[in-house]
Formats: sequence, structure tokens, C-alpha cells
Amino acid sequence: MQPVEAGGEQRHAFADAVAVNDYDRSTWRLVRTSAATGPENMALDQAILEAVSRGDSPPTLRLYSWRPPCLSLGYAQPIQDVDRPRLDALGWGLVRRPTGGRAILHTDELTYSVAAPAAHPDLGGTVLASYRKISLGLIAGLARLGLQAEVQPEVKLTEAERANPICFEVPSSYEITVFGHKLVGSAQVRRQGGVLQHGSLPLRGDISRICLVLRFESDAARAAASQGLSARAATLESLLGRPLTWVEAAKAMELGFGEALGWRLLPGEPTEPEMERAAALCAARFDVDAKADRLESESAES
Repeated sequence: MQPVEAGGEQRHAFADAVAVNDYDRSTWRLVRTSAATGPENMALDQAILEAVSRGDSPPTLRLYSWRPPCLSLGYAQPIQDVDRPRLDALGWGLVRRPTGGRAILHTDELTYSVAAPAAHPDLGGTVLASYRKISLGLIAGLARLGLQAEVQPEVKLTEAERANPICFEVPSSYEITVFGHKLVGSAQVRRQGGVLQHGSLPLRGDISRICLVLRFESDAARAAASQGLSARAATLESLLGRPLTWVEAAKAMELGFGEALGWRLLPGEPTEPEMERAAALCAARFDVDAKADRLESESAES
């Protein structure tokens, strides 16, 4: 997992221009990393969260992708939701997120993560209040791509909806939709004085592929879930009606966060201590078969 070029000669601007302890509320580190496995991605998100919480690193917006495709579970989601033989046959990965929520298949997507101290003005207050604030950046980024997105109001789930294992099939408070289709699946966690929110923005492909690797009572139930998911959620390309690269989507999100939230995003990369911590966390915490497969926390999903 390596940093990705994010601004030519400005790539190291953060280290040259801003001391970690001197950043203001509007200055954020922008990190782009190359495609990585599920455990690698979740471990780096966690390592950055820990560093930001201690004040060793500045508030960070990270953009990344996954290779191979990976099914992620919420921190408390039952592993029994997964059809392991089907997953293994496809060669897809499996990871447990540090955040809550339901299963997401990460493939052909742009993933974002926001990490900052819990006292940061843009992330203070309740979980849902800070989630709604971050959604402004996502909506502005989508507008850059030509899509007018909406934030849905707060909702209360039925018992049947709570039991649904698929993130993109379940309505949630302040979810982002375009033409009635859910487009972004996000989750937030607060722990050790920090806030981490990360989310999935599907770019292309069959949004219902996740149903291939989850357990259902019958083939008919699997087919019904696939049909329902296809009707409820969408990809960026299907809404735009044109091809879209990861780089184009990432640039739109960078501009959206800067415009909507007033963030000055300075390209940087993970520090050596962050990378070392991520390597240590990778197998110990984010392998779903490891003993420490749950993180106790306050969390919200979308």
C-alpha cells in the first residue's frame, strides 16, 4: 500500500508548510493511497485515527480503493451473514470494519475516510450532527460531477430493516440519494478522543453483486434481495450515463470538501509511525478470524 501522487510538487507541502501542533481548523492533510486489501485499508484508517487523536498527525481526508474486491462487515455484524464458500470461490476478501453498520462489497468504488480529533469544530456535537456536516462535502463533490444529490431526513428502522445485512438496501438517517437511489454508504466511530468516518461511493458495475456472497434461505430469497438492491441503490456511472475514472471522482470529492466545508487540503502521505502501526494492526485486529474482531464504540451508519 503506497501513497498516490496527489498534486505534483505540492505532494510534500503539508510537511513543509504546517507543523502538526500548529494547524488551524481549516487545514487538513489529503492522502491518496493505492489499492490495498481489506485488512490493510482498515488498519491504516485505524492507525491514522489513533495518530490524529493523539495530536501526532493533522486532521486527514484519505481517498483509496480496494484490491481484490472485499466484503466488509460492521464491527458487531454476525459473521454468519457471510457465505464463506461462495466468497472464497470468487477470491474476494473479508474484513471487519472498526465502524458499525452492515455489509458492503468494496469493488469498483472510491472510498473516503475522515479522521480528526473529536473536539474539532467540524466534527463536534452528536454523531449524526457531524455525519450531516461531512455529507455537505460529499454532496458538493457529486455536484462537481453533475449530480444533484439530496440528504434524507432522520429515520427509525423497523425490526426487519435492522435485520437486513446489506448496507445499501437499508434506509438510514441523512443518507445521500440521487433520483431516489442511495449512492453513498458511510459509518462513523468515536473512540480515544477521535472521530473516524469512512464511506463507499460505487463507481460502476452491478450494485447487487454483494448478494452473491451473503447467506440466504433460498435462491429465490437471494434473487429477491438482488432485485431489491438494484432498485434501491445505484452507481455513479449509471446515474451519469457515462464512464468515470477513480481519479476524476477523487478530484471532485477533494474540491467538494474544500468548497462546502472550507477545508484547505494539503497533499501528504501517511507517516512512518502510521504505516508501522497499520502493519501491526493488519492481521491482529482486522482479520475477521482474529480474536479481537469487535471494537466497542459509539457508532452511526448510513
